[in-house]
Amino acid sequence: MKETPGNRISNDLKESQINWKVIILFIPIAFMTFIFHEFGHWLFGELSGNEMTMSLNNSAPKSGYFIKEFHAFWSAVGGPVFTIIQALVFVLVTWLTKSIYAYSVAFFAVFSRFFSILLGGFNIQDEARIALMLETNKYLVAAIVLTILFLILWRGNRIMNLNLKAVGYFTVLGTLAMLMVIGVNKLF
Repeated sequence: MKETPGNRISNDLKESQINWKVIILFIPIAFMTFIFHEFGHWLFGELSGNEMTMSLNNSAPKSGYFIKEFHAFWSAVGGPVFTIIQALVFVLVTWLTKSIYAYSVAFFAVFSRFFSILLGGFNIQDEARIALMLETNKYLVAAIVLTILFLILWRGNRIMNLNLKAVGYFTVLGTLAMLMVIGVNKLF
């Protein structure tokens, strides 16, 4: 019997451990990931003594400027640090529970930085701003952050026995969820 494209995709999704719950969960995971990333900026800015504001895709001093120039550096660092923490914590939970849901949270943390750096206008991303403040190659910080995140994702893939095809399906889910967050952010 000839396999139809619908059956092949259905089998691929099953092999990738993607069910309707994983698909639906990607939406709140995406929003929570953005908020957690921005919370990192907010927290590091607040800890530096600045009164900060925060939204779905932005965190900045209420006054419009940081009290001291190096406070901008620490606030910029906060977002990527929190994204790395999210990926690490949820790959650990994945390791402990073998949960595809925990893996999904770790995956989206990695995917969100990759997507933003690759397609979000590199020069406006945290990593490029950090590199500029450190007066180093503008790609160096992004390369370090992405290397750390890809190693975390690689570990999660090994734990869950996921192949490259599964990562492709998770990437499609991640892209759809990311576009949804971007769309909601533009509305407000």
